Amino acid sequence: MLQWMFFEQYNHEPTIAVARFIMHFLPSDHPRRADLPALREKGHAALQVMEDHLVAHEWLAAGRPTIADLALFAYTHVAGDGGVALDDYAAINGWIGRIQNLPGFVPM
Repeated sequence: MLQWMFFEQYNHEPTIAVARFIMHFLPSDHPRRADLPALREKGHAALQVMEDHLVAHEWLAAGRPTIADLALFAYTHVAGDGGVALDDYAAINGWIGRIQNLPGFVPM
């Protein structure tokens, strides 16, 4: 679990969440918009790590839903808001659906 949570903090969140922030909270002429292509490229690299794992596993750790899944779900399921489309990630999309179908799931 910790490995995935560190991955979220150091590879995933700094790219996918930041791209989303720039797109939604900064004006269209803000200089940070220039960072978007690199952030999106790195975001896709992070998603590919998840995709590669989820092709062979239903969950990220322990063979069941854990806090690692919840930590990575938060920004993964809204990656498109920052221009990081999820269309090419079938395993991630399946995983998102499994999380959304967990008992007690509450959408944002």
